[in-house]
Amino acid sequence: MKTTLDELQAFVAVVDAGSITAAARRLGQTVSGVSRALGRLEDKLQTTLLRRTTRRLALTEEGRLFLDDARTVLAGVEAAEDRMATLRTAPSGLLRVDAATPFLLHVLVPRIAGFRAAYPQITLELSSHDRVIDLLEQRTDVAIRIGALKDSTLHAHPLADSRIRVLAAPAYLARHGVPTDVDALDRHVLLGFAGLPHLNRWPLRNAGDGQVEVAPAITASSGETVRQLALAGNGIACLSDFMTAADRRAGTLVELFADRALDIRQPIHAVYYRNSGVASRIRVFLDHLAQSLRDDGGEASWAQTAQTKTPALAGRRFR
Repeated sequence: MKTTLDELQAFVAVVDAGSITAAARRLGQTVSGVSRALGRLEDKLQTTLLRRTTRRLALTEEGRLFLDDARTVLAGVEAAEDRMATLRTAPSGLLRVDAATPFLLHVLVPRIAGFRAAYPQITLELSSHDRVIDLLEQRTDVAIRIGALKDSTLHAHPLADSRIRVLAAPAYLARHGVPTDVDALDRHVLLGFAGLPHLNRWPLRNAGDGQVEVAPAITASSGETVRQLALAGNGIACLSDFMTAADRRAGTLVELFADRALDIRQPIHAVYYRNSGVASRIRVFLDHLAQSLRDDGGEASWAQTAQTKTPALAGRRFR
């Protein structure tokens, strides 16, 4: 007897949800129905995929190996169904997008209305994580990641590069003075990132002609929190243009050390999990975002945008 898609879906849902009860809610089925499907699957495979206790479920080694294959099969079926749907109708369905809070607020949210007008049949679910997440565990279709990426099984599409700058509010500078050289930063209140030391390396030339590592007096895990701290006059920060370009134009944040800053840019990628093909709802979302960034091009733009089109998404693989 062959394994069915329902049984694979039940198995994957139980792993992702953490329990049979939660998986049943996710699938819209009864607890007993999911439990029976999982039991049938193990009987057919003649192995135990999950160890069950009164408190938790744990994958066996066989279950861990089979999980990757199950995901591959389900992703392939979804991609095939999506390709067929594309032939007869406009892109539709649920699209889950994850991004760090600043990018979500300053870049994605202003562009949602245009995307929805173009693709009203796509339902959007937006989530915000300021650290790297597992797309599969979080049930995310596409994530926007900022900074260097490591190799993995994820595909990545470059969207833009965003320069980082040292900034402060006029109110802070009025109280504490404008630092005249890099060494003067030691006498100022510096704002930075908690648990992300690479973000506390500022693009300023030091004696070795490299970046300056700072020891912030106030740290936060979110770039948006650091931005708000800077706007409120709490200290000097180093932030990306995509979240501060409007602040600099309005004069609420002022760039420091413009004549000795290094031109360092953060790469911005869209990453997604697909073994073959790209779901049409992902493709049109990334096309729309990339085109929107290109339309905002020019000297006033925060981004140096990528010039490739999303249909060429396949290629490099990242974590």
